[in-house]
Amino acid sequence: MNLRHIEVFHAVYVNGSVSAAARMLNVSQPSVSKVLRHAESLLGFPLFHRTAGRLVPTEDAHTLFAEVAEIQDRVYGLREASRNLKRGSGALLKISALPSIALDALPSTVAQFLRSHRDVKFDLQTIHHEDLLRKLYERETDLAIAYAVPPGSALGHRRLGAGELVVLYREADMPDAPVRVDIGALEGRPLVSLAASGPIGHLFTAEAQGRGIVLDEVVSARTFHIATALVRQGVGLTVVDNFTALASLGPGLAMRPLANPLRFDVNAIYLHDRPPTALATDFLKALARKIEAISAG
Repeated sequence: MNLRHIEVFHAVYVNGSVSAAARMLNVSQPSVSKVLRHAESLLGFPLFHRTAGRLVPTEDAHTLFAEVAEIQDRVYGLREASRNLKRGSGALLKISALPSIALDALPSTVAQFLRSHRDVKFDLQTIHHEDLLRKLYERETDLAIAYAVPPGSALGHRRLGAGELVVLYREADMPDAPVRVDIGALEGRPLVSLAASGPIGHLFTAEAQGRGIVLDEVVSARTFHIATALVRQGVGLTVVDNFTALASLGPGLAMRPLANPLRFDVNAIYLHDRPPTALATDFLKALARKIEAISAG
């Protein structure tokens, strides 16, 4: 007997008729009758006798039902577990993100996601590019939200969207700033440099060097949080990603994109042997929509 035979036999045994079993299984009566006859043919003995319009189990059927009921319970349990996975009941999503994404895009997406997935639990942490591989390999996180994807055959990734570099400054320092700022206009101004911060810092530095622009790097900061704090204190301006800039804006601060846009991808990175679950994929779609909204705004 295969699982379909077991399912039909169990339904007929419990309900006492083909019609009731068909309603329970949401199939036609002829389909139930056909499967039941096939099961009896394979077994070599009848399972039911028709008496007064009902199907009465044979003694062999009573004996078989004790075994079938246990199997059917396991099938029901498997189906319920599958439904729970789809709904995310009791699931834990372990997600690490660059501080720039963790400032606003990630927490706002989590808050929105929990409104429709109340049973989901999150384990969130910030991550830097140099720690990304270690946290994935050591299973400290399931997904890493970052910009550049480290080389490695063991890694997979999904693109979530794009961001771009912007100038973050005090309005008092550039009161007449244009809608888009040319990098050349930054020459001679005190700059909080992020050249040592990772791929984003390298992107800006390479562009400036390629154009022969000499920047007055008064402070070198390794984190965007420190850089934005220095700007707020009047140390100088900085060039950061738009996610960090938007989350850092406050009274007296402003941001402008670059005249020659410097854009980068935002990726969800994972191990090939641990791809995102259906629930994690739904969350990544929500995060992608948030990233798109931030970049479009």
